[in-house]
Amino acid sequence: MVQRPPGLLRPARRGQSDEGSHRGRDPIKAREGTRPVAGGPRAKPARSRASRKKVGHPTGARRRATHFPDEDDMKIGIIGAGLIGGTLARRWTQLGHEVSIANSRGPDTLRELAKETGAKAVTVEEAAKAGEVVVVTIPQKAVPDLPKGLFANVPKDVVVIDTGNYYPVRDGSIPELEKGTVESEWVSKLIGRPVIKAFNNIYFSSLAEKGKPKGTPGRVALPIAGDPPEHRAKVLKLVEELGFDAIDAGSLADSWRQQPGTPVYTHDLDAAGVKKALAEAERSRLPEYRKKADDSLKAFFASQK
Repeated sequence: MVQRPPGLLRPARRGQSDEGSHRGRDPIKAREGTRPVAGGPRAKPARSRASRKKVGHPTGARRRATHFPDEDDMKIGIIGAGLIGGTLARRWTQLGHEVSIANSRGPDTLRELAKETGAKAVTVEEAAKAGEVVVVTIPQKAVPDLPKGLFANVPKDVVVIDTGNYYPVRDGSIPELEKGTVESEWVSKLIGRPVIKAFNNIYFSSLAEKGKPKGTPGRVALPIAGDPPEHRAKVLKLVEELGFDAIDAGSLADSWRQQPGTPVYTHDLDAAGVKKALAEAERSRLPEYRKKADDSLKAFFASQK
């Protein structure tokens, strides 16, 4: 069976966002069944901090109040409501974070996802100003179409995460990337902000289902690359909270090691495996890695006809 690459969009049906479906038999929703969703309804304001500390999660993570007792739940903006964006919204609201989510079609198209998760449907501009972390999880071809100056007035300490991957068969040819520019460095240049590369090398189904308590043998690990280091550290903590071993993969210049087709891409490796795969990646083989991933996507498209 040919598997959909990470974050790949479903073909849009009438009434759906072009960034992913949330209607009908959503596979994540179906799998979750009656799993409690922290975002809907949200906890009552009168609930004490002490009682919140007792609320656990299948990954072994607890609400943010346990991790950061001097702070409230984190506010997170997500730009892109496809498979990765929707999964992150589900997982983070389950953990008690306040999530605002946007897509290219406007808040009205996200009513069902908002109702399901408790996330707030907002505009792209509002998501960029939503809080401490903003996730950009859209196809590479859509990055140039983001509103100009989107992050111009966003505080410098707000962390921006890029989950994107370049697939020529989907995104068309992007000359700068074809010439070897690191994908997330290109994104960073376009939006005018440092970014942290994360969540790009994992299938949405694995992100939804494979989080495990810290110390679990074979726990899936995710590489995190980007600058500045304090932003990277914040994302490392978020990844651990989601139930994955977070691997510091260095600066944004090193993030080519987790691009499509590389040894670490979509294999759900443990911490040792991720470190080994990152080390084995060869920059001279990036065109080969990209072709391998692109051919896989072509096969997926063909399987859907």
